[in-house]
Amino acid sequence: MIHNRYLYGLIACFVLSWVMVPAIADTSQKAKYPGGKYYIWRYTLKDKQGSPYAIAHPSRFLSHKSIERRKRQGLELDSTDLPVSSRYLRQIEKTSAETIREMKKRSAEWTIIGTSRWNNTVLVRANDTTILQRIAALDCMRKAEQVWTSPDSIPRMICQKAHTSFNPWDSLKGEFYGCGKEQIEMLNGQRLHNIGMKGRGMTIAILDGGFQNADAIPALQHINIAGFKDFVFPNSLYFFQETDHGTKVLSALGSNEPQVLVGTAPEARYWLLRCEDQQTEQPVEEDYWAMAAEFADSLGVDIISSSLGYNDYDDYPNYYHQRDLDGHTALISHTASMLAQKGIILVNSAGNSGMGPWKKIVFPADADHILTVGALNMEKKNAPFSGVGPTQDGRVKPDVMALGSPTALISGRGTIVRDMGTSFSTPVVAGLVACLWQALPQMSALEIMDLVRMTSDSYRKPDNIYGYGMPNFWRAYMIGKVAKGEK
Repeated sequence: MIHNRYLYGLIACFVLSWVMVPAIADTSQKAKYPGGKYYIWRYTLKDKQGSPYAIAHPSRFLSHKSIERRKRQGLELDSTDLPVSSRYLRQIEKTSAETIREMKKRSAEWTIIGTSRWNNTVLVRANDTTILQRIAALDCMRKAEQVWTSPDSIPRMICQKAHTSFNPWDSLKGEFYGCGKEQIEMLNGQRLHNIGMKGRGMTIAILDGGFQNADAIPALQHINIAGFKDFVFPNSLYFFQETDHGTKVLSALGSNEPQVLVGTAPEARYWLLRCEDQQTEQPVEEDYWAMAAEFADSLGVDIISSSLGYNDYDDYPNYYHQRDLDGHTALISHTASMLAQKGIILVNSAGNSGMGPWKKIVFPADADHILTVGALNMEKKNAPFSGVGPTQDGRVKPDVMALGSPTALISGRGTIVRDMGTSFSTPVVAGLVACLWQALPQMSALEIMDLVRMTSDSYRKPDNIYGYGMPNFWRAYMIGKVAKGEK
């Protein structure tokens, strides 16, 4: 779930006084879901026997950058890094084909739409549950679960054009960071920039629901975008015309328009990964997120900025309970908890459930060894919508806080907006984490995250609302230098 979907409805009157939200879906008009009824099942395999890959030869399934990132941090590869068994995939293919022949149903269709090597799972989509049930009966299966059903109808999409220039009132003459001044100075991040630490050499993957007009907005053209990929099935025909939520996140990180908006890591490289389905809200989106995270790992990214979270699904009542917030029960949280052992820092939003019935952080904000970010207002008080902790097993959450009520951003229309949510406090932190890691490259992912926590203003007295508090990235840098024996 893109957190602001809930937030806009909850505090719409206040938000609209701050932000012009570009509509991409006309909810008053619905279109019939194309292709008829389909289902997606998640299959968990019992092992990885029959795989042609071996840990001894990682270059066959990981990039050089990914392998070097692990080596630099002293991290060993393990069986979770291996792709799923090709032997079992062939069994699925054979069983599906045989079932269709037996059914003599020409309209029956199926396809494998993705796998997760870390979770050892396979996603299969079909329009007849007989096929899916036959696959579930295979000896190689440990578990089978339906995670998506096609809806009867979906909103009609509306394309938006991007502005080619900013309004005169969008700039702050003489102020380098422009409208982003408060959000970076609140965390003392400008001092890292002053010594040249702006994210150069770091790669950040943004996991989101869409990046509307990110390829067309002039102010974003200077951002070093290494590539993009869609993990939602079926892939969007118009990748850059989905929601602008990810565009806003990207702007908080990578924009570099002096006196208008300068992001927290303007010199980093970015991968734009779409893994949120805007048309429905179902458990399969956890699988898409896991596939995107593993793809990011295979590319060798250093940091993942994720402003997504889940706790409630369409037509899946009581799928999760607060007792499940242990960092491992949810597939998405289990995946997120593995990132640090792969050498990646995940910065994830706490969620905007603070004013709703759930109130707490959402999945995967409960994961182990990540930085979960809550939202502050201009007075450095917690925003009431920001999800609270702790986790079910008693860990402090959120980890840190940043400005999210509101954050200065560039919308999908190419205009400066001030939007609210932990979705936008998260990239503010993620970018400065990249700058800090650039300055302290000898540190591991775990060490950098610990450093961010320990130099936050409530580290000695953390609580369930602010976590460890507001980071001080300059202090983190200075302490990190001393810890590593630098002058």
